[in-house]
Amino acid sequence: MNHSIRILLKSPKFMIGTIVLVLMIAFVLIYPFINTKDPLEMMALAFQPPDSNLLLGSDNFGRDLFLELVYGIRTSMMVGLIAGVCATIIGLIFGLASGYMGGFVDNFLTAITNIFIVIPSFIILILISVSIDSRSSLVTALIIGITSWPWTARAVRAQTTSLRNRDHVNIAKISGHSTSRIILSEILPYIASYVVMAFVLQTASGILSEASISMLGLGPYNTISLGILMNWALVFEAPVAGAWWAFIPAAFSIAVITFSLYLMNTGMDEIFNPKIRS
Repeated sequence: MNHSIRILLKSPKFMIGTIVLVLMIAFVLIYPFINTKDPLEMMALAFQPPDSNLLLGSDNFGRDLFLELVYGIRTSMMVGLIAGVCATIIGLIFGLASGYMGGFVDNFLTAITNIFIVIPSFIILILISVSIDSRSSLVTALIIGITSWPWTARAVRAQTTSLRNRDHVNIAKISGHSTSRIILSEILPYIASYVVMAFVLQTASGILSEASISMLGLGPYNTISLGILMNWALVFEAPVAGAWWAFIPAAFSIAVITFSLYLMNTGMDEIFNPKIRS
């Protein structure tokens, strides 16, 4: 494991993605302590251009867009992280159980996974969001998580199926170890790198999903996220008013965050994928 980490730290793609992401996280966590103003406080005219006082101008309500952007990045990252954890855990449970047990359990869990794959997850996401009256950031993240796990489940199932008849697994079976112990001790460590890569992709997907549903007005209430900032810009016709600062910084932030996560995933794939490594 230490050897793999050392190799990973030598990957330019992984390091660039990690550094960009860490710097952005550090900034959005520290800046609110420097600027303690309320991001929802009206302090200028609507769509006032950027100047020395307002680095990114003001939004349609005359609020400081730079401060709103900082809080929006923080919320979107939190939603993506929770959604990523939720989707990875569900996919891991389904994939491990299906791949190791086989037979009826495999057929049943695979059928459920295929149903979720056939029906577009974004449609399910919209339907669930519409049916819930009060959506907090946590609820939104959980909704995204429970609709985006099938691809992780399929990838984990494929890896588990290839491992379940290996010698070390058969020895554990003969030794009388329980199913749960065999899965946790003899299979999970061998697919840990794939699980981490899946988590990174699920986090990036969660951020994009939050932005998508928030732009449609189905995101979390009583908070600020990157998708909500873009929704406000569209609803109050910022593009028509020529107020590029109301939506381009938010869109750029989404692009930077997701691109850095994909860079990290590509760097890990080059290290841990034997086909690419060879």
